Amino acid sequence: MGDGAGTSDDLAMRRRRLKFRCWHRGMKETDLLLGRFADAHVDDLDEAEVAAFEALLETPDQDILGWIMGGEPVPDEARTPLLTRLIAYYAA
Repeated sequence: MGDGAGTSDDLAMRRRRLKFRCWHRGMKETDLLLGRFADAHVDDLDEAEVAAFEALLETPDQDILGWIMGGEPVPDEARTPLLTRLIAYYAA
């Protein structure tokens, strides 16, 4: 396979993996929030956004849940355009 052919396949695989990881984190509330957002938006994310989502998934469930539900302030180092979009998805 050439260099260009693997790029879109790799991104598609990362998107599928993200969806799975979002639905299987361990804390059911976070699974529901991340999983629904992932199902609705992951296929439209570019490579940088996919990377930001992958990085977000390294964060403990309790932190993500607190940020999405508004119970905890988002630290500056965690505030990304993707997280802002995720929070806005549930604020509407």
